[in-house]
Amino acid sequence: MLTPKPGPAPKINSPKVYGARPGMPFLYRIPCTGERPIRFSAKGLPPGITLDPGSGVLSGRTPPNPRVIPIRLEARNRHGKTSKPFQLHVGETLALTPPMGWNHWYTHYCRVTDATIRKAADAMIASGMADFGYEFVSIDDCWMPPPGPRARDATGRPLTNDKFPDMRALTGYIHGKGLKAGVYTSPGPTTCQKLEGAWQHEAIDAQTFAEWGFDLLKYDWCGYRTIVPKPDVAGSRKPYELMGGLLRRQSRDIQLNLCQYGVNEVWKWGADVGGQSWRTTGDLGLARDTSLPGFYSIAFKNMVLHDYAKPGQWNDPDYILIGWYGSAFKQAEATPSSLSPDETYSYMSLWSLMAAPLFFSGDMERLDDFTLNVLCNAEIIAINQDPLGIQARVIRHTATELVLAKPLENGALAVGLFNLDREPRVVSASWQELGLTGKRKLRDPWRQVNLPKMDRSVAASVAPHGVAMFVLAH
Repeated sequence: MLTPKPGPAPKINSPKVYGARPGMPFLYRIPCTGERPIRFSAKGLPPGITLDPGSGVLSGRTPPNPRVIPIRLEARNRHGKTSKPFQLHVGETLALTPPMGWNHWYTHYCRVTDATIRKAADAMIASGMADFGYEFVSIDDCWMPPPGPRARDATGRPLTNDKFPDMRALTGYIHGKGLKAGVYTSPGPTTCQKLEGAWQHEAIDAQTFAEWGFDLLKYDWCGYRTIVPKPDVAGSRKPYELMGGLLRRQSRDIQLNLCQYGVNEVWKWGADVGGQSWRTTGDLGLARDTSLPGFYSIAFKNMVLHDYAKPGQWNDPDYILIGWYGSAFKQAEATPSSLSPDETYSYMSLWSLMAAPLFFSGDMERLDDFTLNVLCNAEIIAINQDPLGIQARVIRHTATELVLAKPLENGALAVGLFNLDREPRVVSASWQELGLTGKRKLRDPWRQVNLPKMDRSVAASVAPHGVAMFVLAH
């Protein structure tokens, strides 16, 4: 396990920037490691937003007018105190950094229940994942009934199946922990699992999701194929443009994830229709292994799209499948991942460098120390959450090596040296390749240690399917 355990003193792990629309309900749990109890405070909070000093949860309503509000978050316990700047951008751009959370699909499939989601929220707090910035607890397919008389009430509002008796109570439970809630549907008549979709009920569904208290909508193309089997760009845009506009008119912030598998180059227009993130490939859980595990082929497709990512607009290569999760081919019960430790670190490194949404979809009730070690490294997450919002560019990609480089706000460069071979090999990157000059400080963010300065190149002996990560700073 490469990542050192957090110390007992408080350390705030929030991103530096956070977006919310004017006059909207606001909820944010300050991610902070350290021995509890921790007492939180904040300087510069606008009127209408208050802080619970015991839980570190900010709540209330954003100011009515757009502006950037500089805030200083503070935390103290018996081992010390710390503070961190936090800019609240009140405007029209949500997801200034890639969203982070958990989605039920690859573990629970249609076995999901209200209790499953509540236990996941409990685990997000108890495991410490929330202390590193994971905040969304998202329901995927299978909360709704099949089409028919029990799918909607007399006014057309969507109804839930028996496993979800009260959505408003469920989101209230999640919000009570300072976390956010995600929901799922399809623009088609049915979802992927042939359950009730939003087709011809888009407005009332968007209104209902807002009234239920959801903060994110995953909108899955699946059932829309029966409406438009072979869409052109305009056909691909249409259902998302409709829902994107409807969500913007709701009385709360709801992020929109376009789950349409990269059809018609969604990365070129996903933001224009109101999306904050968009799937760039097929389902990762269905990606076949080659000489490399399937997540690499997904990453290779996503990593070349770096020109289309920026704050509020993220390329989404699907979820992080490590720890325990179920086979998507059989929708089976969860089993331990077959990935090696080196492959697991490579997976998280790729998603961090690609500025991808960090959504875990493994079993939250079987979080072992190694899985948490990979998911919960504050320095790796900080690379993903960097406020510049630049996706790493591809420096070199061969049959045996991959080098990615991501510029950071402080002028540093995060570099990933990946060994795609089945044998150990030295992987390097020269200053010329990286566009650097002069001496650079080196830091290993996985091990969280400083290394000797380098002035011409960076190199490491990398295990098969492994990675060496460095941050190169002035």
